[in-house]
Amino acid sequence: MQILVTRFHLLLLAVTLAIAGVGAFRIPADFSFLARWQGATADWVWPREIIFVAPLLQIALLAAFFILGRLLTKNHYAKSQHLLDPALTMLMSVVAAIQLGLLLTGIGSDLDFVRFTALGLGAALLVLGIVLFEAGRHTYAGLRMPWPVRSDRAWRLVHRATGIAYGIAGLSLLALAWFDAGLGPLVLSIAAALLLPAFVAALATRIFDSR
Repeated sequence: MQILVTRFHLLLLAVTLAIAGVGAFRIPADFSFLARWQGATADWVWPREIIFVAPLLQIALLAAFFILGRLLTKNHYAKSQHLLDPALTMLMSVVAAIQLGLLLTGIGSDLDFVRFTALGLGAALLVLGIVLFEAGRHTYAGLRMPWPVRSDRAWRLVHRATGIAYGIAGLSLLALAWFDAGLGPLVLSIAAALLLPAFVAALATRIFDSR
């Protein structure tokens, strides 16, 4: 059976749910997360209930990847599983890490775990960008799309465009984390860094492979 969701992914969901439960008891009901500062004043705040968003997001991710696994053909599933499985793991782990960062902030910890997560993810995406930019064509390595990339030239251009996109995303996250842009901009930037390069990859295959 073609199932991309593993027990480890369910464990990450359980951990995130547990963190949300701890936050519900430990974070004061009137607490607000200071998402961004404008000078000495917080001009963007999140309510305590933001801690319940992460589990819902993870459930949506699990559902999407479960459906994707069932929709793929056996051949495409065999070629894509080794990439889709770690992709889901990374997405679930990032959401869990942000959830932990929110909990630590809510209970008054000085450890800015969201900023630490942004630094780590930024470095990982930068390395991924370099690898994709320099990748040579291979049957099982590289990007996996629902549609084939037929020519070697298109394959090279797609990977270079995607590598640049991931490199820019990684450098942007590193810069925002280094200069401490704030909780809100960091979380939104993490989401953008994970989603936009994938969109660039899909768009690039359509543009370059049609020429």
